[in-house]
Amino acid sequence: MKKIANHIVLWIASIVVLMSCDSLNLAPEDYFGSGNFWKNEAQVNGALIGLHGNLRDSYFMFYHLGEMRGGTQRVGTSSLNTSLDYANERSNLLDKDRTGIRNWYGLYDNLFQVNHFIDQVENKCAFLSDENRKNLLAQAYGFRALYYFMLYKTYGGVPIVTETEILNGKATAEKFYVERATPQATMEFIKKDILKSEEYYAGKTVSNNYPKMMWSKAATLMLKAEIYLWAAKVSINGYTATGTDDLKVAKTALNEVVGKFELLKDFGSIFSTSNRNNKELIFTLHFADREATNNAGTFLYQDAVFINQVYGRNGKKIEKDTLTLKGTGGVFRSEYIYDFWKTYDAADQRRDATFLEYYGDSLLTASKFGCVMKKGVGSINANNNRVYDADVIIYRYADALLMMAEVSNGLGEPCADYINQVRKRAYGKHYEEHSYKESDFATNELAILHERDKEFVWEGKRWFDVVRMHDASKNSLAFSASANYPASSPLINVSEKHKLLWPLDINTMNINPLLKQTPGYE
Repeated sequence: MKKIANHIVLWIASIVVLMSCDSLNLAPEDYFGSGNFWKNEAQVNGALIGLHGNLRDSYFMFYHLGEMRGGTQRVGTSSLNTSLDYANERSNLLDKDRTGIRNWYGLYDNLFQVNHFIDQVENKCAFLSDENRKNLLAQAYGFRALYYFMLYKTYGGVPIVTETEILNGKATAEKFYVERATPQATMEFIKKDILKSEEYYAGKTVSNNYPKMMWSKAATLMLKAEIYLWAAKVSINGYTATGTDDLKVAKTALNEVVGKFELLKDFGSIFSTSNRNNKELIFTLHFADREATNNAGTFLYQDAVFINQVYGRNGKKIEKDTLTLKGTGGVFRSEYIYDFWKTYDAADQRRDATFLEYYGDSLLTASKFGCVMKKGVGSINANNNRVYDADVIIYRYADALLMMAEVSNGLGEPCADYINQVRKRAYGKHYEEHSYKESDFATNELAILHERDKEFVWEGKRWFDVVRMHDASKNSLAFSASANYPASSPLINVSEKHKLLWPLDINTMNINPLLKQTPGYE
C-alpha cells in the first residue's frame, strides 16, 4: 500500500503504513476502535476520560506556547551555571528554519480523538439518555474549541478537520491534504464550537462543587470569554478585531462565573496537592504519583550546585535542601529573571509563594541573583520521595476577575474593583497602600497586564497576554517597552509584526503540498 504521509494525524499515518489495503475494511483495534467500542455507557465515559488524558499529555503546550516567549525568563546560562533550554523561543528568534515547534504541536492527534468522540456520541450510541449525551458533547465541543483556539493563537489560520474517515475504510492519501483555513474562517469555526458546548450545557447553572479536573460549564464560559476577548482585540493578517460587540459577549460569559468561585486567602495553597479541588480552581489537569507528573523539576535546583554554594536573603550560606526536593530536582533549565522578580513588592505574598530567591555572594548583589519557581513542586509520597504531582491549572477565579477587568477597560467601564479584588488577597494587611485607582485606558491595561504577570507565573498566560493587550494607540503590548522586563525595549519590534504568530516547520509543509507558510515567514 502506498505510504500516507499525513501531516494532520500521525496516528492515522502509522495505521495506514502498517495495514494492507484490504485490512482497512476491518474494525480498528485501538482504544477508540469503531467496531469494538462504543457499545455501552461505561465505554463512552471511558472515552471521555481518555480525552481528558490526552489534554493532560499535551499540558506543556500551555507554558511553551503561552508563556515562554513573554520575556520574563533568562536565556543562555542559569544562575547555577546550567545551560537553559529554548533560547530561540525565549529570545523571539523565530524564522522558517527556527520554528521552535513542529507538526502543529501534535494537536491534530488529539483532535482526531475528539472528532471521533463527537461523531459517535452525537450520531450513534442510542443507549445514552438525552441528558447524558448533552453533557458528554458539551465537554467534547469544549475540548475541540480549546485545541483550535490554541492553534489559532499560535498560527492564525489552520486546517479545519472534523471528519474521521480513516475509520470507514474509504480514506485516501489526498483526503488528508487540507489547506489552512483563513484566520477569519478559523475564528468563526472556534466560536461555533464553543457556542455548541454552551448550548449543550443549557439549563445547567455554574457550580463550584464538581471535580475541577473535569471539563465543566464554568470551563466552557471561561474559554468562551477568552475566545471573544481575543477576537475583539487581536488583528492579524486575514482577521480584523471586532471590538465592542465581542467584548460584550465575553462580559456576559464572565458574569456567569464571577461570584461563583472565590480567591483563597493563602496564595500558595492554590497549588498545594493537599488542596486540589479548592474553591478558586475552575479547570485543572490532574497529576498523580505513579500516574503522571509535571516538568517542575526543570525549574528547581540540584543539590550539588545549590546547597552550600549560594546565599539566602539573610546573607548566610544555604546549608540545607530548602524545598525538601530530596535530590529530585531536574537539570535546572528554566529560570525567571531579576528584572521581573524585583517588580514584586516585599509585601506581596505571591512573591515568596512563587519563588525562592538566592544569591551568589553574601552581599546579595543583583548581578548574583538567582531564583527557582515553586508552584509545581508537588508533594512527598508514601515512600518519602518528592514527586512533581501538582496539578496544572488552566483556569482559576483570579483569571476570571482579571479578564473581567480587561473587558471592562475595553468597554470604557470601571475596572479597578476587579484588579483590587486580586490585590487584596496579594497584599493582605498592606492592601490599602497598594490599591489601584481608576485611570485612563492605557494605564489600566498595563496595570492589568502586570497584575496578571505576577499572578500567573508558570500558568501559560504571559505571551498571549502581551499579544492581546493594547497600548493607548491600540497596538499590541508585545511592541511596547513599558510592558517588558526591563522596560527599556519591547519584546518584538513593530517591523517584526509577523512574529505575533509562529512559523510552520519545513517537514510539515513538505508533507502537505496544500500548506502555505505563516505570512511574514516566507
